[in-house]
Amino acid sequence: MAMGLKIRFKYHHLLLGVLLLFCWVMLFCSLGFQYVREKQFKTELINSKLQIYNEHLIGEFKEGLDLGDVEAPFDTIRITVLTKTGNVLYDNRNNPKKLGNHLDRPEIREALKNGSGFSIDRYSDSDGLQYFYSATRSGNIILRTAVPYSESLREMLSADMAFLWFMFAVTLIMSLMGWFVMRQLGQTITRLNKFAAKAEKGEKIDNNEVFPHNELGEISQHIINLYTELQATIIDRDKQYRQSLQQEQDKIRIKRQLTNNINHELKTPVASIQVCLETLLSGPKLSEEKSHKFLEQCYSHCERLRNLLNDVSLITRMEEGSSLIQKSNVVVNDIINEIKEEMDFLPQDNGFNLHVDMDKTVVINGNQSLIASVFRNLTENAMAYSGGKNIYISLVDLNDDICKFVFEDDGVGVDEQHLPHLFERFYRVDKGRSRKHGGTGLGLSIVKHAIKFHGGDVSVAKSDKGGLKFTFTLKIK
Repeated sequence: MAMGLKIRFKYHHLLLGVLLLFCWVMLFCSLGFQYVREKQFKTELINSKLQIYNEHLIGEFKEGLDLGDVEAPFDTIRITVLTKTGNVLYDNRNNPKKLGNHLDRPEIREALKNGSGFSIDRYSDSDGLQYFYSATRSGNIILRTAVPYSESLREMLSADMAFLWFMFAVTLIMSLMGWFVMRQLGQTITRLNKFAAKAEKGEKIDNNEVFPHNELGEISQHIINLYTELQATIIDRDKQYRQSLQQEQDKIRIKRQLTNNINHELKTPVASIQVCLETLLSGPKLSEEKSHKFLEQCYSHCERLRNLLNDVSLITRMEEGSSLIQKSNVVVNDIINEIKEEMDFLPQDNGFNLHVDMDKTVVINGNQSLIASVFRNLTENAMAYSGGKNIYISLVDLNDDICKFVFEDDGVGVDEQHLPHLFERFYRVDKGRSRKHGGTGLGLSIVKHAIKFHGGDVSVAKSDKGGLKFTFTLKIK
């Protein structure tokens, strides 16, 4: 066995051992003390009886009466009369002449010194028996009585076993109670030890441990509750940090993507404008009709550039300066009615029929221009690309928190594969057709951002009417 090996005891086991050792040491000390005191008391009680009997016998002896006629306190008793020098004058069991000098007997020496004395469980040389001796001195004589150390006398001098068993039972009960209490303490300490080990390693703490219903258990439960709350707070903080970091990375990625897309989108109109201007500058003999046509193309491309810059500015403002965008009470019905009136002025051949199903007035605390951009972009998108003739706007839900709209058209729609990408910036189902109509590719992205700014969400699916179906919500406040 290695010299450095150390045996480690659990704290509650060690504490229980100390408690049990204390209880049992106290038990044996109490029993030992009680045994000695009780035996001393019973010895003095027997001696007092014999001393009284001795005094009576001394009086009878001095008067010359027969000592055997005096009633004895015990059934069997030996009577001896001695001189101060230890010589035996009388003995009711043996011939005095055959008995030696008794001056060396402890009870005799004590009687000569103090007037009385006794000796417990001493062996007799004359008859080979053990006696309880009690001696009394009166003048020049010493009278000694002796009771044989029989079983009855032993029982009389022995301690009370009932008391011993009672003390043993009490100690045993106290030990069991101590074991129960230490067991609960041990459970609490063990759980706290496991908690401390997990906390040191940074492991997740489950708050499902049941502690004993006492003050230590309550304190332990409070500690674990505080730690689990702190751990949950740290986890939430780290999660929010990761989300914030991810959002920042997404913003950087989107900005980079937006920049690349803008560069790409700017190339075509800028190149077209440059070609038109170079043609005009290098060909002064061009007819007025061709010159006018080139100028119209320049104007068209400039308008497209302006719309692109306005859309980019609007998206940037919603992403980075949302707290600076002013809000007020906006009546959505007025915005839709205004769009409907504008559509009524369009030529009949290119016109669309706008069907509105709103039986309630919807008032939203938001930004007028952003809410208008939602309905205008959806309307313009349907008119430019759906290929249908009817647009349907319906209010399907209205309560104190949100309002829910459905925007549909009866056009040709798009293939299923394009639906998840419609809200992406610069995404076009038909690129050639989109540029022909002067679209920037940001209309539906603006719709999504404006709806999110107002606490809502938007989804798109195929409509039963043939075209697209946009479902979106806006928060009232």
